[in-house]
Amino acid sequence: MRTVVYSLRRRLLGWLLISTAVIGVVALTDTYREAVKTANVVSDRVLAGSALAIAERVVVAEDGSLQVDIPYVALEMLTSAAQDRVFYRVDGPPGQFITGYQTLPSLSEGQDQSATFGDAVFRGERIRIAALRRSASTGVSSVPFVVTVAETTIARRQLTQTILLRSALRLGMMIAGAAMIVWIAVTFSLRPLYRLGDAIAERSPDDLHPIGERVPSEVQGLVDTVNSFMVRLQSALDALRHFTGNASHQLRTPLAIIRTQLALAQRAGSLEETKAAARKADEAVANAERILAQLLLMAKIDAAGKDEARGLERIELAGLAREITADHVPAAGEAGIDLGFAGEGEHWIRAEPLLVGELLKNLIGNALLYAGRGAEVTVRVEGRDDAVVLEVEDNGPGIRPELREAVLKRFRRGGDEAPGTGLGLPIVEEIATLYGGTTRLEDGEGGRGLKVVVAFPAG
Repeated sequence: MRTVVYSLRRRLLGWLLISTAVIGVVALTDTYREAVKTANVVSDRVLAGSALAIAERVVVAEDGSLQVDIPYVALEMLTSAAQDRVFYRVDGPPGQFITGYQTLPSLSEGQDQSATFGDAVFRGERIRIAALRRSASTGVSSVPFVVTVAETTIARRQLTQTILLRSALRLGMMIAGAAMIVWIAVTFSLRPLYRLGDAIAERSPDDLHPIGERVPSEVQGLVDTVNSFMVRLQSALDALRHFTGNASHQLRTPLAIIRTQLALAQRAGSLEETKAAARKADEAVANAERILAQLLLMAKIDAAGKDEARGLERIELAGLAREITADHVPAAGEAGIDLGFAGEGEHWIRAEPLLVGELLKNLIGNALLYAGRGAEVTVRVEGRDDAVVLEVEDNGPGIRPELREAVLKRFRRGGDEAPGTGLGLPIVEEIATLYGGTTRLEDGEGGRGLKVVVAFPAG
């Protein structure tokens, strides 16, 4: 399946253009309304001025009728480059037409002395009307009249279009400028990412040290995640190299013994010699199996240490220790060792059950391996303050005090002639540490043998 790749620069530019286009449409709509309003305000003032100029020339004749001398300069005020047509009408008292265009629509509303405005259609053209109500004095009374002035709206529409067009041009230039600025800004802002990509691409596959390139804060989280992943990957590779190195080192001797015994079996002169060589080869195979099992367990401990919360459960340690001790009783009987369990009640800890079980098996197995025939081995679980203490005690030869710290390290044994792989007690110590516990080696009862004390936090 092909992954769709998109351009961050183009996506940002697209969002900018879409959002500004929407805002631009809203802004132009508002600008159009304002342009219409502005054109009307400006032109209405001229209309009102023309109506006022005509109203000032209305007088009362001797016979009491109204007469008007139209000042055509007032109508010339309305002329424009748009060639608008101008109309006027003067009406006296209700129902009396004086002069002008008699069919010109008039505005009936409005009773005050200020001009009123309205829109209408005259002779098939849209017009704007201004009506001014005044009265002429006869000395005794006053005669009301209405001056109506109208013009076509060509100039108004052209003014509105001009304002709208200029606004649209300015908005378009602003959008184009903003798009250019965004394009340049994104290009410069992405340079740290390009440098980051180049720095990673130039690395060798074995180079897993954290990325040190300076990046924007928005990308720092990604870099931190990649660095954390590389640290975990480096730990996994180190554990793999450690495991393969230990396996090749520890399995070399058993494999050499197996090959030697097989060669001896081929050259054996009797059936008894062949059986003896096969038996020693079988013992070497069993030793190799134990070594491999312990190495795999060490790898599991290393993996569990990368995620401390993995597999944590509440474990009743006394019951688990009692069960594993019972499983080892047959092997202890074959070795001539008295194996028993001491402890009462329930004692809970938080740990991974399988690893704690391996810890117990290693402690009991070590005691059976080193204590010797006729020894006594006691497994004990009890609570002390805020801890649960596991003890495995024997009255065998023990380990000299100066060697006790060393045997907690991998592949270190309690003496040059001591059997085993040197992994049993290190496994115990590392599992205990993984779950917040501590491991101590002490003298057994009466100063004889060895007592291994493992204390876990109470769960």
